[in-house]
Amino acid sequence: MLTQSSIKSLPTHALQCSVTYSTIAPKAVTTAISSYYDLGQVKNCQFWYHGLSDIYRIETDTGFYIFRVSHHHWRSRSEIQFELEFLSFLRENKIPVASPLPTRTGELCLEIAAPEGVRYGTVFEYAAGSVPIGDLDCTQSHQLGETLAKLHQISYDFSPVSERSMLTPELIIDRSNQIIAPFLEHRPWDLQTLFSIADQVKAELQNLPQTKPFWTVCWGDPHSGNTHFTENNQLTLFDFDQCGYGWRAFDLGKFYQVSLQSGCTPKVREAVLQGYSSISPLRQIEIDCLPSLTVAAFIWAWGIHLNRAICFEYSRLDDHYFTRRLEKLKHLSSRNW
Repeated sequence: MLTQSSIKSLPTHALQCSVTYSTIAPKAVTTAISSYYDLGQVKNCQFWYHGLSDIYRIETDTGFYIFRVSHHHWRSRSEIQFELEFLSFLRENKIPVASPLPTRTGELCLEIAAPEGVRYGTVFEYAAGSVPIGDLDCTQSHQLGETLAKLHQISYDFSPVSERSMLTPELIIDRSNQIIAPFLEHRPWDLQTLFSIADQVKAELQNLPQTKPFWTVCWGDPHSGNTHFTENNQLTLFDFDQCGYGWRAFDLGKFYQVSLQSGCTPKVREAVLQGYSSISPLRQIEIDCLPSLTVAAFIWAWGIHLNRAICFEYSRLDDHYFTRRLEKLKHLSSRNW
């Protein structure tokens, strides 16, 4: 039974806390869209997805749009501007991407004063169609390969104003291992396995030139989850958050890495390479390096996922999490796939 004497009052001064992540309210997004963009009257705004950025789906009386809000710790303004410049360049050159839309004053992103620090919001075209049900078929995979090759060819002429880190082994492998390694210090054999595989991959990539035609601006994350197809197989590419200068063959390695994890058949994986080669044939050295680039893509994806989990889902980082990923890494490096 509660009595007057058993009830304690709250302290006079509430605890002051810093913030690592805040969620922008859909109502605030609606206000921002109405205030800064000419997209018609906003009818609906939904918080659509929480990933490396926060995604909102906007419906206005002129159609659907995507509003992406970066996480404060994830991308700098320069990195975001590079991506938006690149997408605008691709759209101007008839590559089917969901490109950014400017504000009334011509800006491609808004600066948002969030509690944790500055974040950046961008409106994108809505990609028509949807992700293929049951993943890509061979026709769609071939078409994606063709489009990726055209993207790489056009990107030789891209002249960005903003800067972004290049997709080198130092970024993709070494920085990722700096995130992974501390979690394996109590498992020295597994830690040595990680470093050994990484060293082998870097050694195999040493002779891959960082010059044209091998080196261009890459999408960074090509796979079926970032591609919408309409009923008549018209495709639109989106999510260029991981783009940057790199080896064109790395984009194919990234596709292989994701398709292997999602269970795509060998024929689907072969079709994307056939489609790519029909537009821009790879050199033999690039084909020889595809297995190593696939392993590099896995390590990079693991580092990105782990870095996000540290901030948002630390409870998932048990021994099973690392054992499962180490087994996948060893399988990929064995080349049995």
